[in-house]
Amino acid sequence: MNLTQIQSALRQRNLDGWLFTDHHARDPLAYRILGLPTSMTSRRWWYFIPAQGTPKGLAHKVEPRKLDKLPGDIDHYLAWTELHAKLKSILSSSKRIAMQYSPNNDIPYIGLIDAGTIELIRSLGPEIATSADLVQQFEAVAGQDGLESHTWAGVLVQGIKDEAFQMMSDALRENHHLTEFQVKEHIVQRFAEEHLTCEGESPIVGFNDHPADPHFEPTAANAYALKREDTVLLDLWARRDDPPGIYYDITWCAYAGTVPPPKYVSIFDAARRGRDAAYAFIHKRLEAGTPTRGCDVDDVCRKVINDAGYGPYFLHRTGHSIGTTVHGNGANIDNLETKDERLIVPGTCFSIEPGIYLAGEMAVRTEIDVYVTPKGRAEVIGAVQDELVLLA
Repeated sequence: MNLTQIQSALRQRNLDGWLFTDHHARDPLAYRILGLPTSMTSRRWWYFIPAQGTPKGLAHKVEPRKLDKLPGDIDHYLAWTELHAKLKSILSSSKRIAMQYSPNNDIPYIGLIDAGTIELIRSLGPEIATSADLVQQFEAVAGQDGLESHTWAGVLVQGIKDEAFQMMSDALRENHHLTEFQVKEHIVQRFAEEHLTCEGESPIVGFNDHPADPHFEPTAANAYALKREDTVLLDLWARRDDPPGIYYDITWCAYAGTVPPPKYVSIFDAARRGRDAAYAFIHKRLEAGTPTRGCDVDDVCRKVINDAGYGPYFLHRTGHSIGTTVHGNGANIDNLETKDERLIVPGTCFSIEPGIYLAGEMAVRTEIDVYVTPKGRAEVIGAVQDELVLLA
């Protein structure tokens, strides 16, 4: 935790402080931002960083050492009445503070504090503001080490994707039985061999109508075997396993033949154009120094797909933040599932991944990873798919 930087960020946002609290490790953000070990937490703890001055903490007497590694004045409580009284004293001069709260639950990744705790703090006087922008600054900014780990993982994931497509081409040419599940298992094995991990959340390998379910999971029981004239979708994500790196996350599409059906070409082209329009919008605005919200980028991408006539089949947000978890805690490219008004800021990474899902028939998704440099330039990391891969 960099106390000086956090306090500076609080003053810039006209906040009197940032209140952290947890019970039974419900708020992983708090532990990562504070650098606090996630040891047993059977009692509530509280830690308040004021915009100026010394932080103050409250730990229960059953777990009195819980906050010892953090700077500031650490006090203890026993009864709930004592807790309320000491919290009131800590917050007495604060009018507006940040907590892991999201108005209307617009950003569920941030809305981790329960309603009762929000009611309690409000009853003590302060207005509660969302910590979403603070979390992005201190949790989602990757830094140079993060970028290097993301790029390193990208080279390997792109290579494993190419291997998977080659595996399919070989199976078609040799008339070899190959299922979605077998391809998925091969990818996971290759991740392990290259010291990558997807933390048990396996890649998506789908043929024909299967990936029309955007989160289709191939199993030994439900898997299709590859055959000629199949449409194919691969979605792979992985990060360095130790120490944890920044995830790399891509989706590519292919056709088991040489002449894809016109409808498949059409939906891929619409998704590709939406993807490219979103990236061009971000790149141009950031180059000009224009503040850019995740929700605005989603609108740009979605308009292209709506205009192509496929709007009802674009079932999810345009993209998500990427960090040491595949869905990170920075701005999402979203004005559909939520209204993410957070600004896209330097040092963050996110996906752009429009998809079109025709139930019972076929689907496409095309996904790139974008990193924003410290100077505010949007850069795509790794290869970009502009045409369907032909598995001839």
